[in-house]
Amino acid sequence: MTTAIAYTRLGGPEVLEPIEVPEPVAGEGQVVVDVQAVGVNPIDAKLRSGQRPSDPIVEPRRIGSDAAGTVSAVGEGVEGFRVGDAVIVSGGNGTYASRIAVSADAVWPRPPAVPAPVGAALGIPVGTAYQALRSLDVGAGDTLLVHGGSGAVGQAVIQFARLWGATVIATSSESRFDRVRALGAEPVVYGDGLADRVRAAAPQGVTVAIDAAGTDEAIETSIELVADRSRIATLVRGKDAAGYGIRAFSGGGPTPLTPRQLAWRAEAMPVVLALLAAGAFDVERGPEFPLADAADAHRALDGVRGKIVLLP
Repeated sequence: MTTAIAYTRLGGPEVLEPIEVPEPVAGEGQVVVDVQAVGVNPIDAKLRSGQRPSDPIVEPRRIGSDAAGTVSAVGEGVEGFRVGDAVIVSGGNGTYASRIAVSADAVWPRPPAVPAPVGAALGIPVGTAYQALRSLDVGAGDTLLVHGGSGAVGQAVIQFARLWGATVIATSSESRFDRVRALGAEPVVYGDGLADRVRAAAPQGVTVAIDAAGTDEAIETSIELVADRSRIATLVRGKDAAGYGIRAFSGGGPTPLTPRQLAWRAEAMPVVLALLAAGAFDVERGPEFPLADAADAHRALDGVRGKIVLLP
């Protein structure tokens, strides 16, 4: 048997419980991964709590989509992976576990320079940031305003945008200014008077904005500062985007990502792995919890510095 984390009802972190499940088997097109680290993402908590709608629970529901570990079995029809390979999983299902079976399409080779906790931290934040920036065609000559710049997604947004030649203004708390500056962005504190502070930091004007914070202030300030609403996107308030006349990429929005946007999310992984190998991308590591303490990891999500991971 294999240990996994699941819940049978919606609610607070306390609904997460370890369960024993049958050992996974590599079906056609799948690999089995012995998990060494699991990425804990805000979407996990939103689904667990019911903040993000999901289908009714009819059996213990597994949780998690990002992980890193080593391949322990390879299914029929899989090419490019062998037992013992170090890998990253992004877009898996039920990755809060000690061992998982996953489609080979959701697995990437993990370079020796990328430890498992860093690999597990990449999937959702990196894929989301990369796809949003590509969808908004951010590049040289742009001034980007990113709300929530010190979070995992915000930090990835800053790094990709700077690499592509954009000027970046990022909102954060003052206690996180040093981190935001280290990534190449100009920090501004959120709160009353935000628009004026952004204007002072970017007298040339703001051409594009990404909301990774989900506040009314973030959306309303973006609308005030960016002339073209097609270059404003929320990653959090998808269901509200149409009412504001802005774009949404997931975030609970009713419109699914396009095939091209999904392809960009997948493209993000080899891109960021190459950047990590070159020392041109940085992941801020946060607290690490044993797998059995997943509930404590969820309790720590609000206000934590760095990416939380579980260690089976």
